[in-house]
Amino acid sequence: MDITLHELSVVLAWVLWCFLHSALISISVTEYVKRQIGDGFRYYRLFYNFVSISTLIPLLYYSHTLRQVYVFRWEGPMVIFQLLLMATSIYLFISGGRHYSGAQFWGIAQIRAGRSGHSLADHNDLVASGIHRLIRHPWYLGGILIVWTSDLSVSTILINMVISAYFVIGSILEERKLVREFGEKYREYQQGVPMLIPWRWLKSRIAMSIPSRTL
Repeated sequence: MDITLHELSVVLAWVLWCFLHSALISISVTEYVKRQIGDGFRYYRLFYNFVSISTLIPLLYYSHTLRQVYVFRWEGPMVIFQLLLMATSIYLFISGGRHYSGAQFWGIAQIRAGRSGHSLADHNDLVASGIHRLIRHPWYLGGILIVWTSDLSVSTILINMVISAYFVIGSILEERKLVREFGEKYREYQQGVPMLIPWRWLKSRIAMSIPSRTL
């Protein structure tokens, strides 16, 4: 598997972006910033989003400049599977966002309220309904699925692996924050609902599709 210096630099840039994105929202960093700036911390989510987007745009452009030699294309019957992945991702994003607050996500709610909770849900409540009864982090799973719906070159595969790992690590870091915020209530939720793969739901569907045998 050959990879050029340009491709390697793009992959490393994605690694750095993912690290920066996760580090800025980590508990250790946010708690430190909160101690340093006090009431000004309510602006941190807005600052975090600004830094994330302003650094992501040039990275996406830089990635687009690669001369791709594809090793896999979604062609023929595989297009059906590609569309299924896209549809599943869109469903996860839409259904996962129904209980989330846009104002909380962008940092507007924190500025208005003068505080910053870790949850993106309306009123900072624990969301355990809808798609959240099947998996705890539908947006992270949707992100993992959607990045693999593009045609694949060597560099794209490596970048997708980095992004997928970032989503998995991000979900684990998010878990720590939610445990701190909701305590035992979230631990009970963890025990009953899978993090990313809805294996309990899949298991029940498979069991329902198999006809029972009568002796």
